[in-house]
Amino acid sequence: MPQVIKDRSLGGVELAYIIDGAQDDVGRTSFMFLGGFKSDMMGKKAEALGELARTTRRQTLRFDYSGHGQSSGAFTEGRISAWLEQSMHMFLAHTKSKVIIIGSSMGGWLAQLLVARLKVEDASAYHRVAGMVLLAPATDMTKVLMWDKYDVRARAALNRDGIYLEPSYYGEPYEITAELISDGENHLLLEKGLDVPFPTRILQGSDDHEVPPSHALSTFDGLRGGDVTLTFIKGGDHRLSTPGNLRLMCDTALRLAERADGA
Repeated sequence: MPQVIKDRSLGGVELAYIIDGAQDDVGRTSFMFLGGFKSDMMGKKAEALGELARTTRRQTLRFDYSGHGQSSGAFTEGRISAWLEQSMHMFLAHTKSKVIIIGSSMGGWLAQLLVARLKVEDASAYHRVAGMVLLAPATDMTKVLMWDKYDVRARAALNRDGIYLEPSYYGEPYEITAELISDGENHLLLEKGLDVPFPTRILQGSDDHEVPPSHALSTFDGLRGGDVTLTFIKGGDHRLSTPGNLRLMCDTALRLAERADGA
């Protein structure tokens, strides 16, 4: 099993991460995985990308946001601002070569925010982004997929108690805090859009109840670039974790990596 490493350099936050595959990522294009809301780096998609790195002699960087998995912090204290800061740190501290960023659900939103921030703050790192694969990207989720869809009861709970327990299709309810909703307002992308000067692939399940197909179209419309595609997977749910879905994700990421290598 790959070794779990702890990054303690952000001050008070201990981020657990794994680097799969080659010992040195200099040269060949590598992968970075950004997981979803309340998911962790041991999930099926992250594991599949870890195996892809090992079999292709590349690297995959995967980590847990604060309040997730093996990282420190309380989940209810999490904010998009903090998780973006952590994603930025992990990219800069633990990748060196060109990178294909794979973002799942909330990680798809964070992938786009990471690209936007790199462009402004670190041009050399920005130019190392060689492509993105967005899996059911939950762009602007705190507004479009949460607040805008909440009924009177849910909004009242947030205003009164500061927290709302949103039912989940996959187990325990999500703990949505008023602070998460408020902070998300600072990171909305859909209206202003995002320039993507590298190939970007969106994979979306047709039977996704959490991030509906129409939302994938909104993300697609907001990405400005000459090589952006959207693929609908018939019968696919939000997790996109069947063997066929995982093969498609890995094949898509690998094709972009090989293209970046000039193969």
